[in-house]
Amino acid sequence: MSKLDTWVDNKLLQNITAWLFLMLIFLMVIQAENRLITTLGFIAFIMPPVYICNLKILPLFFNNNNRVLGMFLFFLNILFFTFLGVLLLSNLFDNFQWKMLFNVFGAVLLVILFGTALKLARDSFFRRQEEKEAELKLLKAQLNPHFLFNTLNNLYGLSVVKSEKLPDLMLKLSDLLRYSLYETKEMFVPLEKEIKYLENYISLEKIRLEDKADIQFNISGVISSTAIAPMLLIVFVENAFKHLGVLGDMKSKVLVNIVIAESSLDFECINTTDSLDIKHSNLEKGKSGIGLQNARKRLDLMYPEKHELQIEQQEDSYRVALTLNF
Repeated sequence: MSKLDTWVDNKLLQNITAWLFLMLIFLMVIQAENRLITTLGFIAFIMPPVYICNLKILPLFFNNNNRVLGMFLFFLNILFFTFLGVLLLSNLFDNFQWKMLFNVFGAVLLVILFGTALKLARDSFFRRQEEKEAELKLLKAQLNPHFLFNTLNNLYGLSVVKSEKLPDLMLKLSDLLRYSLYETKEMFVPLEKEIKYLENYISLEKIRLEDKADIQFNISGVISSTAIAPMLLIVFVENAFKHLGVLGDMKSKVLVNIVIAESSLDFECINTTDSLDIKHSNLEKGKSGIGLQNARKRLDLMYPEKHELQIEQQEDSYRVALTLNF
């Protein structure tokens, strides 16, 4: 979390900023000989009812059994400080005028409603942020075991027929697990690390498939310090190998292209499929589509209106095209 985010999340700083904003408004609105002293006095007077409402009365409205009590206390709070304000302004009612009552009541009501609106907006914003973070953690937890399961399957298959390849495979597996377990805890990671992760995974698959498939991984553009959501692109690459099909006497193919621009990234992943395999008719249903469903959710949460995902299925190929706008 950056320093700016820390300051924005600081409750004390939020309250000070709100009161300074109100103070600036009152300095422009209040007509008095000494505007500053009058404004400071009004701020000091209005603070107690605002905090009483936000901290003690407002929570009652979220409990069905206490809403009537909350409504009663809400108006009682306004009436009490309206009476107190008129008492002070009229010098213990010696100079009482009816317009004092209406003015003080309107001012107290307006400021309390303003404070309540800010409180509700802030709580709603942070509640949505917490919900997003919880869902993102859940989605990432679903992705990592899924990847580990597939990798261990690859390791088992290689150990049966080509045990001499195990040392190199285990080193790459170690790098992959180190990244997925220790370097993906942040919301975003450097693009360079994510691409290196893809390179290691594809290298691992090349060892496993060897002469059975034509695997290409192309990168164009300059890999800058751009950040990206971790474990995002691997879902599509992993899915391509998982559903890689055989085309008669021809080699199966997996093509991964990444084009990096100054403020965007274009990702394309194409793999051949077996047209006779019924499961390929809809890869996004059932267990085979968990990774793709989660990827869609993560994109909607982390890149709202800043991404375009296209998934096309043809008779003998499957294509995923993703554009991210940073």
